Amino acid sequence: MQKIFDGKKTAKLGTETNPAVVNVQTEKRVKELKSVFEENNWNHTITVDPDKPEDITDLDILLNPLTTRIAEKTVGRNEPCPCGSGKKYKKCCGN
Repeated sequence: MQKIFDGKKTAKLGTETNPAVVNVQTEKRVKELKSVFEENNWNHTITVDPDKPEDITDLDILLNPLTTRIAEKTVGRNEPCPCGSGKKYKKCCGN
């Protein structure tokens, strides 16, 4: 199945167009989560349903955003060896 780009960007989580949706089981938990959302000025929708399990994945995503990783530079074959011998890497430690 091909994914077709429709020209619409998804909005950032916690904004008016894409509020965080959380499901909890008790009113006490609603008050706890509501304070966290209001402290960070995130838009949210909290539903209380004692029969369903608690689902706070959107809150976890907002509290722990993904960070990009930067790959370390590797030694090329024809570069000087990092051990300090003065030889090329392929003739020294690259075996």
